[in-house]
Amino acid sequence: MPPKFKFTREEIISSALQLVRESGISALTARGLASKLGSSAKPVFGLFKSMEEVRGEVLSTANSLYQSYLQHDMAEGKYPPYKASGMAYIRFAKEEKELFKLLFMRDRSGERIEDGREELRPIIEIIMKNLGISEDEAYILHLEMWLYVHGIATMVATSYLDWDMEFISRSVSDAYSGLKRLYTEKN
Repeated sequence: MPPKFKFTREEIISSALQLVRESGISALTARGLASKLGSSAKPVFGLFKSMEEVRGEVLSTANSLYQSYLQHDMAEGKYPPYKASGMAYIRFAKEEKELFKLLFMRDRSGERIEDGREELRPIIEIIMKNLGISEDEAYILHLEMWLYVHGIATMVATSYLDWDMEFISRSVSDAYSGLKRLYTEKN
């Protein structure tokens, strides 16, 4: 009869996610997770092949949480959908600093990064519809806007800035207005 583990995969992933939230990804070690669980590392390795598998699950769970921020903010109607996506990104950075760093500030040099246009299709279509510009222009506008939003989010996540969301909202609107004018006056 196989051994019965006192934790489920979900409980271990939840504890690992909480550990990363509290102390960052560097704290997610077999010893650190075992301590968080109040156990030895044996239950972890009974349910996962490696700590790399645990990290992958944490990354996936953090991404799902981020996606829920996007969906919520875009559906809420407080901002137009495109702006809501940027504001959700910044809000995630403000409320989930370590998970934001894990998703958007980790070393990506070993990863193959695609141009991402297909993944961004819904956002690009919003921009095309709102501004009446081509797909290529909408894609470039989004990349330029994302640089601005990512800069704010990074400064918020690293506690370099502690701006309130009203000021951030105004700043994001100002940047978008400038890019909108640039792209619509070209046509």
